[in-house]
Amino acid sequence: MKRCVEIMDTTLRDGEQTSGVSFTASEKLTLAKLLLEELKVDRIEVASARVSDGEFEAVKNIMEWAAEEGRIDQVEVLTFVDGGASIEWMKKAGAKVQNLLTKGSLNHLTHQLKKTPEQHFSGIAEVIALGQEAGIATNVYLEDWSNGMRNSQEYVFQFLDFLTEQPVKRILLPDTLGVLTPSETFTYIEKIIKRYPSTHFDFHGHNDYDLSVSNVMEALKAGAYGLHLTVNGMGERAGNAPLASTIAVINDFLPEIETKVVESSLYKVSKLVSTFTGFGIPANKPIVGDNVFTQTAGIHADGDNKHNLYFNSLMPERFGRKRKYALGKTSGKANILKNLQELGLTLNDEEVKKVTERIIELGDKKEKVTKEDLPYIISDVLDSSAYKQKVFIQSYVLTHSKGLMPSTTLSIDVEGKVYEEHAQGDGQFDAFMNALHKVYTKLDVALPKLIDYAVRIPPGSSSDALCETMITWKTPKHDFVTTGLDSDQTVSAIKATEKMLNLI
Repeated sequence: MKRCVEIMDTTLRDGEQTSGVSFTASEKLTLAKLLLEELKVDRIEVASARVSDGEFEAVKNIMEWAAEEGRIDQVEVLTFVDGGASIEWMKKAGAKVQNLLTKGSLNHLTHQLKKTPEQHFSGIAEVIALGQEAGIATNVYLEDWSNGMRNSQEYVFQFLDFLTEQPVKRILLPDTLGVLTPSETFTYIEKIIKRYPSTHFDFHGHNDYDLSVSNVMEALKAGAYGLHLTVNGMGERAGNAPLASTIAVINDFLPEIETKVVESSLYKVSKLVSTFTGFGIPANKPIVGDNVFTQTAGIHADGDNKHNLYFNSLMPERFGRKRKYALGKTSGKANILKNLQELGLTLNDEEVKKVTERIIELGDKKEKVTKEDLPYIISDVLDSSAYKQKVFIQSYVLTHSKGLMPSTTLSIDVEGKVYEEHAQGDGQFDAFMNALHKVYTKLDVALPKLIDYAVRIPPGSSSDALCETMITWKTPKHDFVTTGLDSDQTVSAIKATEKMLNLI
């Protein structure tokens, strides 16, 4: 049978210690509901006692909701060895589970509290007893426990001997400074669990050396009963062990262990926490980053078409996401076909080849080409193939300075002969057209009149989006439209104009 491990999410308490992050009372209530009801973590740690009026209101609101839903025992608050002040705060807020912060290393005890072990234990026993009288259950944090195991094991076991005789529900073992290696994590926790087999121990990992998920795995292998995690790995300094990565690792690599967490809700919660905090998710962050289910190399897309050769167990659908195929200079034909498939578009081999060449060209100038850009690129490529090119705009210099008129210097090849002109105008494109008129006056050719000019970008794009410029031209016989595509708006208009010159 699988061993079910408790997951305690501490985003609302330890995660809030991320520099610059503070949740409002309503945000805390929203996230508390989401974490317990939809994500289905076992417990949540929501605040530190006595911190502020805002924390008090947040805990009070959460506890009122938890009481109505029968979830009081799933909501925990960090408390202190303070003669009962934290207990009084909890009573007023309606909280029923305290996570009592104590000293898990002799170094902290000696230099921060300046107390003997016996004095410390006496104060802890007093707070536990006061909690019992108030109907408050107690879990105990051993702050700096990892350094305690390294440097003062005799003190740690003296402390645990005392705690295991107290009415304590769980003992919480934090790697407070994120200093443990995976092998140490396994050794220390295994040693403790063998000595106290009937006591519930949680592991609380920090990520200072980027080892938190590895340490979590070893803690579970050693027999830990619970884990403390945060959404997006939020927390002080380098943060805490991240919830999404940890759950994926447990589900894929620890078959003897299970949790109640709903994988498909991880991404939704991750995005909401990011929105509330303004704390961005790195694009390459496992499970929840924007790029982690995006294939960029064309060979990978080709392999996915041939028996899913580049898939692993981390299928995006598990987390409520979809696989994407990036478009750019490394994407190749296979990526383009995948995107065309999603858009419901069909091109012949020659058209696909031309679109591929255009995307590679754009990718050299613009880091990211999106699926939404694709219809514009197709339109531009197919439009360009409708004529044989005889006019080439070779080069140009566009200037725009405050207090001076915009100007353009232009070099253009018309059927093998090169012309250069310079002109000013009301804007850069107007200056370009004025220079062009000078060239065509020499050729004794009348240019069509520009009667409409429209620019659009794909829906949802940002400032680096591809621009499609559509210009309507009027001649004595008929009107016609040409389009240009580029990440620069003026350049896209020049490309549309080049098409017009070839058509006339």
